[in-house]
Amino acid sequence: MSIQPLHTRSNDTIPQEAFDWYDEYAHGDIDRRTFLARLAAIGLTSAAVAGGLIPNYALAEQVSFNDADIVASYAEFDSPDGLGSGRGYLVLPKNRPAKTAAVLVVHENRGLNPYIKDVARRLAKEGYIAFAPDILHTLGGYPGNDDEGRAMQKSLDKAKVETDFINAASFLKNHELTTDKLGVVGFCFGGYVSNMLAARVPEMIDAAVPYYGTPAKPEYIKQIKAPMLLQYAELDKRVNASWPDYEKALKAINADYTAYVYPKTNHGFHNDSTSRYDEKAAELSWKRTLEFFNKHLA
Repeated sequence: MSIQPLHTRSNDTIPQEAFDWYDEYAHGDIDRRTFLARLAAIGLTSAAVAGGLIPNYALAEQVSFNDADIVASYAEFDSPDGLGSGRGYLVLPKNRPAKTAAVLVVHENRGLNPYIKDVARRLAKEGYIAFAPDILHTLGGYPGNDDEGRAMQKSLDKAKVETDFINAASFLKNHELTTDKLGVVGFCFGGYVSNMLAARVPEMIDAAVPYYGTPAKPEYIKQIKAPMLLQYAELDKRVNASWPDYEKALKAINADYTAYVYPKTNHGFHNDSTSRYDEKAAELSWKRTLEFFNKHLA
């Protein structure tokens, strides 16, 4: 199925090139000095950046950690063939059957920040067991600062990082409280990991929802078996450049997939802690995500 458009509004307070440069900076294509110099050249101050492009996680909490309907804690898992050990945020619905379907929640390229933890709580409110690993666990965990978190994550061995997420999926799939149904949702880097898991461990994944994520390596894509719901932002040139070849590969294996593009939205439109957030697109994409999981994980 081809990408289907959705008409929505865009953020008019920050020039589009600033969002583009922030995406380059956040993904290591330019350094902080270059990013700030470009902003200064169009009249944006560092205060404007802090107030607009840099996350404010106080805005991101939709479900409190002490919400009466959930039980949030941390759990560790073994990953001897990865980074050594793993740890993540485990959120359970308080009133649940003996076995409950589970969803792995995969963070961006900066560790387990408060936004991703909130996404896990949102899923638990919907009745799923949610587990959000922190790939920075062996370095002390998410440092509370996205810039530092990005640098820490970039220092890790990529192959071992991917192995850690495979082991996290196995941990959740085989948890004593979960059914044999496992979904995965991820954002940015986590979108890539969602694609990667569906391709590399197809026997584990029953439904995958990558948000603005690049595809797995071509040699793995042919192994995908799970239904896929792919969410894209129209203005995300970097990630969208990979879509035509990815779609061709999915069609070649007759994959069960649906892809949506949300017009006038930027990479990160689901993240409600920054000005990239688009409420209408975020809410519709999340509604589709929940419907998708309800269909395939029930």
